[in-house]
Amino acid sequence: MYYIGVDLGTSAVKLLLMEGGGAIKNIISKEYPLFFPHTGWSEQNPDDWWKAVIEGLRELTRDFDTSQIGGISFGGQMHGLVTLDSDDKVIRPAILWNDGRSQKQTDYLNQVIGKDKLSQYTANIAFAGFTAPKILWMREEEPENFRKISKIMLPKDYIAYRLSGVHCTDYSDASGMLLLDVENKCWSKEMIDICHIREEMLPKLYESYDIVGEIKPEIANELGFPKTVKIVAGAGDNAAAAVGTGTVGEGKCNISLGTSGTIFIPSKKFCVDRYNGLHSFDHADGYFHLMGCMLSAASCNKWWMEEIVKTKDYGKEQEKIKNLGENHVFFLPYLMGERSPHNNPNARGTFIGMTMDTTREDMTQAVLEGVAYAIRDSFEIAKSLGIVIGRTKICGGGAKSALWKKIIANVLGIKVDVPESEEGPGYGGAILAAVACGEYDSVSDACDQLIRVVDTIEPEEELVQKYNQRYTQFKKIYPTLKELYDEII
Repeated sequence: MYYIGVDLGTSAVKLLLMEGGGAIKNIISKEYPLFFPHTGWSEQNPDDWWKAVIEGLRELTRDFDTSQIGGISFGGQMHGLVTLDSDDKVIRPAILWNDGRSQKQTDYLNQVIGKDKLSQYTANIAFAGFTAPKILWMREEEPENFRKISKIMLPKDYIAYRLSGVHCTDYSDASGMLLLDVENKCWSKEMIDICHIREEMLPKLYESYDIVGEIKPEIANELGFPKTVKIVAGAGDNAAAAVGTGTVGEGKCNISLGTSGTIFIPSKKFCVDRYNGLHSFDHADGYFHLMGCMLSAASCNKWWMEEIVKTKDYGKEQEKIKNLGENHVFFLPYLMGERSPHNNPNARGTFIGMTMDTTREDMTQAVLEGVAYAIRDSFEIAKSLGIVIGRTKICGGGAKSALWKKIIANVLGIKVDVPESEEGPGYGGAILAAVACGEYDSVSDACDQLIRVVDTIEPEEELVQKYNQRYTQFKKIYPTLKELYDEII
């Protein structure tokens, strides 16, 4: 049988076709536009997602026996607010995870409702990117649209709905809404009241490997798929990426260098850090995880390369970088504000330390190192909880850079394992579909059988020490600039 993973990203959807034995048979990517109507806003049209998915499914399976397709599942950008009216029509463009418009509502939740209560209700505090503050923003700023809301959905779940007709979500993705009681896996009645909504507006909750329904007959006919194709709940992009890299169970870690950057630490036990610097979410394997998320990771390098240096030859720009751990230039990667651990949408990208002899290579190196240092900020919080991490998997577009992987290994001082497939969320989605259809007994069983490490980058003691010193300097910069950021927005 074949299983399809749909990775609904911020800039494109990537669709992956996997054989039951784990072999990737085809990958298709379809881009769609991203809109910035105001500074700090970020929106997309859900219909653009749907058109890209349908075109992608058709192209993905064109040269294969579609009668053998067993299931479709998902990994998707988290936190986005998709609102539907009573006819299931989209009310307004989706407000995305990297949108900072709801800072007023975020402050209300954290300061008036209170972080302690939010953590008690949901295991997390409010961030401007989360869904609940967006709902409050819509209530205050677009009351006519707010009154039309019949269903509140997340991006990937809108695609699952269009395919199956079922309003669904999974626990991992729902964890990032600030509406879910993460520990008890149910909607928080307190948060529902705070957001002035009703529970029937929210989708039905599933485990990531649960079947939510079958493909609509008219969609099956359009694509030439069997009407028995199962639509499987799927997971938020980071949980799906963790499945795709085998990061399930205790003692594991995954770093994703995508548009955003994450450090993902699964656990079989529920856990919250005292300052809520890390997110405490449900995992796609049925258990839990801690996650630090920075809003700009590989997107920082893309911005630097394509908008500033004006090149797409990333490799050529990196090949002259030799003196790791000795760079006096620092870059704070807060181009879209920052989430973990600073929770500050007003933070901004910053270069500091340039002199007359600073080179283009120094600046490029600073961008790569700045992302690594920011990941270490969350890594240090995990260590403070007594979590021991000796190695990590890595995925995402940034993981294609050998130099960046070496920097990550030495900034964190741990081994970096490169899985055979770097397709992260798409592969994880296909694995979840296979588990749901009975190909494997569990997510853990599937990962044990399918995920193979093909390379390991070892940290170098001398370089680790150099980076420890540089990180000590880096972590002083944000507190020094914090008040200034608030003034220059």
